Amino acid sequence: MSERPVLGVICCNRLIDGQEAQSVMTRYLISSLKYADAAALLIPAMPELMSAKEVAPRLDGILLTGTPSNLNPERYGDLVEDAPGPFDHRRDETTAVLIDAMLDLGKPVFGICRGFQELNVAFGGTLRRDMAEHPALLAHHAPDGVSFDDMFNHIHPVKLSEGGTLRRAYGEDQLDVVSVHYQGVAKLGQGLHVEAMAPDGVVEAVSADVNGAPVLAVQWHPEWRASENPQSQLFFKLLGRALRREPLVQD
Repeated sequence: MSERPVLGVICCNRLIDGQEAQSVMTRYLISSLKYADAAALLIPAMPELMSAKEVAPRLDGILLTGTPSNLNPERYGDLVEDAPGPFDHRRDETTAVLIDAMLDLGKPVFGICRGFQELNVAFGGTLRRDMAEHPALLAHHAPDGVSFDDMFNHIHPVKLSEGGTLRRAYGEDQLDVVSVHYQGVAKLGQGLHVEAMAPDGVVEAVSADVNGAPVLAVQWHPEWRASENPQSQLFFKLLGRALRREPLVQD
C-alpha cells in the first residue's frame, strides 16, 4: 500500500460538559479519509500555544470545516457590536495564518461552509449577515425548531459556472445541495472565481489557483451523509487529487 497524503483538518473550540475541547465533527473526517483516500491530522485552534506556520510544511493540504460559530466581522472590517454569534476567535486567528502559510507553500486549501467564508475573507472579501430575513433571498437554512436531521435535509439547487472546475468535474450544470447557513458572501474575495450560484444570486462555491495550488470551497455540506450521495463523494475525490498534486479535472 502506497503512503497516503496527509490532510490537516481544522479544529474548533467547543465546550463539552463544561470543559474546553478541540473538536471536529466526525462526518468531515469519515468523508475525507474515505473518499479523498487520505490520512488526517487535526489542527488545534490554539494560536496562543502553536503557530499554524509550524505545521503547514508537514501537511499535504488542509480542509476548513463547517461549524456553528460565525467569523468575527472585525476580520472583514465590519466593526459592528451586535453581530450574531457564537464566535470562535481562536479559530479565526488560526485559519487566517494557516491559509496564508499553505498558499505560500503552494499547497491546496479546501473549505466547507464556514471554511468557504473564511477563504472569501482571506482573499479580501466580506460577508453578509442578513440572509435569514432578506425578502429577496431564498431560504438557505431550514426553519427554526426543526430536528437536526431535518436541518440537514434542507436542499436547494445551485447552478455550476460554465467552464468552472465543478462544472467540468460533474459534467452537469446544476446540483441539489444541502444548505445550512445564515451568512454568505457579500463582496467576493480578489482572485476567487465563482464556481456556483444559488437561484437568488448568492455565491455558493469558489475556486482559485495560488502558487500552483488549488483552492476550492463550497457553502453547502457535501460531508452530510456522503455515503448516500455520489455527487458529495466527488467533492472529496477532488480533494484527494489535489493532495496528490494531480489535475482536479482531466481535460
